[in-house]
Amino acid sequence: MTSPSGFEARLRYRLITGPDDATFCERISALLDDGYELHGSPSLTFDGERVVAAQAVVLPPYEAVRSRTTHSADPIT
Repeated sequence: MTSPSGFEARLRYRLITGPDDATFCERISALLDDGYELHGSPSLTFDGERVVAAQAVVLPPYEAVRSRTTHSADPIT
């Protein structure tokens, strides 16, 4: 999602889903490296062919503020 100022928006909450494989773990690891934190436990289900995982991640308040000030043309008041 791109913000009006043209920067990639960092959402405060994201739910990541996908097959329970190395690629899913890499996606979660990249978000953790980007400042997100795990929110709750992962969920797993079986879609008839494969195991599908879901993990919520959130930006802690200090990261969300930093993201808005770094990526926004409007100052925080």
